[in-house]
Amino acid sequence: MSDAMSDAMSDATQTRAASPAGSLGTLYAEVRAHTERLAAQLSAEDQCIQSMPDASPAKWHRAHTTWFFEEFVLRPHARGYRVHDEAFRFLFNSYYESVGARQPRPARGMITRPSADAVTHYRRAVDAAMARLLDAGDAPAAPLADLVTLGLHHEQQHQELLLTDMLHGFAQNPLAPAVLPGWRDQAPDDQAGDDNPTAFAQLDGGIVRIGATGDGFAFDSEGPAHQALLRPYAIATRLVRNRDWLAFIADGGYRTPTLWMSDGWAAVQEQGWRAPLYWREAADVPGGWQQFGPGGLAPLLPDAPVRHVSWYEADAFARWAGAHWAGAHWAGARLPTEFEWEHAAREGVLEQAEGRVWQWTASAYLPYPGFVPAAGAIGEYNGKFMVNQMVLRGGSAATPPGHTRPSYRNFFHPDRRWQFSGVRLARDS
Repeated sequence: MSDAMSDAMSDATQTRAASPAGSLGTLYAEVRAHTERLAAQLSAEDQCIQSMPDASPAKWHRAHTTWFFEEFVLRPHARGYRVHDEAFRFLFNSYYESVGARQPRPARGMITRPSADAVTHYRRAVDAAMARLLDAGDAPAAPLADLVTLGLHHEQQHQELLLTDMLHGFAQNPLAPAVLPGWRDQAPDDQAGDDNPTAFAQLDGGIVRIGATGDGFAFDSEGPAHQALLRPYAIATRLVRNRDWLAFIADGGYRTPTLWMSDGWAAVQEQGWRAPLYWREAADVPGGWQQFGPGGLAPLLPDAPVRHVSWYEADAFARWAGAHWAGAHWAGARLPTEFEWEHAAREGVLEQAEGRVWQWTASAYLPYPGFVPAAGAIGEYNGKFMVNQMVLRGGSAATPPGHTRPSYRNFFHPDRRWQFSGVRLARDS
């Protein structure tokens, strides 16, 4: 992670780590302030853009996370609370059918009013009401504290989305502006100039425990904890790098239909994929490629982990690596299952497990045995999305520090590329 992104994020981590158990008001104030530090890099015009249906304007992220606390905490729990603006319930609801109608997701960029300044005022008003609620004598009862904690982790998710959505928006600008000026990609020092494929860690498998253990916060989709049977397997100790992907491109990876799932090959043809998202060919730079990132346009670093690839691309790369690259060393390469990834993370064999890129797995996003969504609107948070999506594990350079854990399940449709998504390989032992 670069100095610029560290500056924007590390203060929040240090405050959270130093906060004693139960100081929910302090934690609330710091997470909310971190969102504003990220948005401070953006103009009012920047905060209105929506570059595709999957992305949301930065202003909307700031307002929606505020609406979450107003709707689910203040309305039912703060005696005498007066709603800031009833229209916001329609404008800033995301997908909670139980709450009511909402602005269509692809049209969030049409919400030029309220202004960015008005959203700032909204955040301050809700923050003041939350401070009164959380500072009213004794620590809040467990159900309320759990709800506020969920809201804070929800806001951290939107902090990452705010960055990645703005990155996609700025990528459409011919000026290639920086979302975080001064941000620079980094490659691990011990991999610089290393042309050899990565090493694999051998694991015996067996019956392993999967899922959240109950120690600290976890989303409902991370449980219930259960046992899974793993065959002996090997998993790459480091992530697939840009230089590895360049070899895939040079060997015709994007031109070879037999490497791809049928839907993936259709996406290659329809969308013209020839490289990861935000890669740009440039004859006047070393290596011939540039990459657009939070700091703007920069030469591609060969030894940095590849990012902004879809599950289809990750799967095709694994199939190519297992059959074509570096002989027997990569034979049988594939994507790890999410259970293999979690087991390996708990065993401590993964380098770059967090803080670089989310890592696609071979697992569909499905409920664990015994999963039951929560009652009411909160039950819509994860459960209804458990179809047609693939699981990613780890955490990226855009993920707020301290937000992830080995059991964390991120998920996206297999063709999505605008997140910091990358690849770690596995194989059968």
